[in-house]
Amino acid sequence: MSKSILVTGGAGFIGSNFIPFFCEKYPEYLVINLDKLTYAGSLDNLKECEDMKNYVFVKGDICDEKLVGELFRKYDIRGVIHFAAESHVDNSIKGPRVFVETNVMGTLNLLETARNYWMDGPNQVKPGYEDCRFHHISTDEVYGTLGNDGYFSETTPYAPNSPYSASKAGSDFLVRAYHNTYGMNVTTSNCSNNYGPKQHREKLIPTVIEKALNEEPIPVYGRGTNVRDWLYVLDHCKAVDLIFHKGKSGESYNIGCDNERTNIEIVKKICSILDEIKPRRNGKKHEELITFVKDRAGHDLRYAIDAYKICKELKWKAEMDMNTGISKTINWYLKE
Repeated sequence: MSKSILVTGGAGFIGSNFIPFFCEKYPEYLVINLDKLTYAGSLDNLKECEDMKNYVFVKGDICDEKLVGELFRKYDIRGVIHFAAESHVDNSIKGPRVFVETNVMGTLNLLETARNYWMDGPNQVKPGYEDCRFHHISTDEVYGTLGNDGYFSETTPYAPNSPYSASKAGSDFLVRAYHNTYGMNVTTSNCSNNYGPKQHREKLIPTVIEKALNEEPIPVYGRGTNVRDWLYVLDHCKAVDLIFHKGKSGESYNIGCDNERTNIEIVKKICSILDEIKPRRNGKKHEELITFVKDRAGHDLRYAIDAYKICKELKWKAEMDMNTGISKTINWYLKE
């Protein structure tokens, strides 16, 4: 193996899509997956990696200083791709403390361990460690909310509105600070809403699919008018790969695909597909199960990403169209 890469949170939704893709593309890398296996992570998501010779799983917490340090020394870690995070907004409203502990303090622990292992001092990289990079995965939610017009760019001021997005903003600032203070080789990406296989059932699209299949009320916040830019998870994984290998140190890259939909549009689209491939026993439309519920506190109206920078500089382009992506996602859940 020519290089050991530490991937955090690899048993979660995005991480468990990224690792099989990354391990297969780079057989010369040894990929160490550090995951705490909270409710949102499952090794069932990584069955295709069990026989891969360049994959190792370690159960543990990114906040555990001793463990993270031991992993760096044991495997001579030369890169970090940091997915691990508490990410459900509703949960952050109910209990914000764990979001700060994991997203802020966990990121700090990883940064500090990497800095001490790769560097002798500010702007002094250890010989042989010049190519080591820390890539941090973040969210477009750090920018706050948009009105009916405009897009988030990399220069949009941060204005987080939930405990979750505030904790991610804090971690973004730490990554930035480690570059500007210590000269550490870091990159950050802020992505729009992901969807696809392996997503936890607490999120919108899996919730809609599960409720519809069980013929239960499908909950939709408010009137379903909140707008999100939807990104297929494998397109996101390919963008992370590009940034990790070719992104400019100290830079942030927004990842989105100009694919805006209101929540109610997404819900109705899923219902219409299910009407065709999995009709209800009583012959009624799945759409009739939609139930509007009290809106989430501080619910941002609209997110939309301007991905010009990553498209122009790194030649990235989203490959999956929404209709095909939704169908592939539904079919994956039907097989579960």
